[in-house]
Amino acid sequence: MKRNKNQLTPSLRLLNNAMLIVLTVSMIVPFLNVLSIAFSSRQASMSPGISIYPKEFSTEGFTYIWQRAKLWQPFLNSLFVSVVGAGLQTFLSAITAYILMKKDLPFRRLIISFIMITMMIPGELTLVSIYTLNRNLGLLNTYSGLIINGLVSGLSIILLNNYFESVPQSLSEAAMIDNTGEFKIFTRIYLPLSKPGIATVSFIAFVSKWNSLMIPVTIITDQDKYTLPMVLRNLVFNSSSVSGTEFVPPNAIMAAIVISTIPLLIAYVFAQRYLVSGTIIGSVKG
Repeated sequence: MKRNKNQLTPSLRLLNNAMLIVLTVSMIVPFLNVLSIAFSSRQASMSPGISIYPKEFSTEGFTYIWQRAKLWQPFLNSLFVSVVGAGLQTFLSAITAYILMKKDLPFRRLIISFIMITMMIPGELTLVSIYTLNRNLGLLNTYSGLIINGLVSGLSIILLNNYFESVPQSLSEAAMIDNTGEFKIFTRIYLPLSKPGIATVSFIAFVSKWNSLMIPVTIITDQDKYTLPMVLRNLVFNSSSVSGTEFVPPNAIMAAIVISTIPLLIAYVFAQRYLVSGTIIGSVKG
């Protein structure tokens, strides 16, 4: 009996399973450790070592970090910036992708190549120019600065462009015969048929804005406009509250980390049905 060339040998299968187990444990244990400390009492959370279940179960860490350390303010700042920024980025990316889909667009290949080149430039190299530009435009310490910076995403444009190209062109041609305008074709044909792609891009944009630290640190110094990642960085490295004057116990720090993951989990629950198909189709031209 011949063995299938794609079938793994028993030793390779064992090695593969062992690697999967190691990777799974390496991802789950840190998260369980964060949860166990977050739901432990102040005194128990200070004990050394790694734990996967709470010691002296308590929610005082959540109460402390939300009320006394005023985590609600950076949380709402991040939520506002992420929702508005993700919505605008998705809309602008969709319009740009639709325009770039037109084969008769002048310099189409050159524009797409330029967009892809911008994706290769490390963000750290642009920090000085970003700060200077925002200072000259008066966007320092403003919500507008947090939203506008990073509003255009090359990845989102390329994904949606490839996704739009998978939509049958006969649909738009039939609509043009009925004298339907480009904007109506875009909103009534391409957007409804591209829900997986739109959901994928929206999710990526939301996660990117929510986790963004480099841009906020560069342009924000007003504590009232701090985003959640900025406060988490201060908590983890300085063990101080938002005011910077009070010691924050480990259970409160871990509680802040748990709170920061809640919007991401909610967004994933709503977007998960579209993510796989949206990513696969958007990454390969139709």
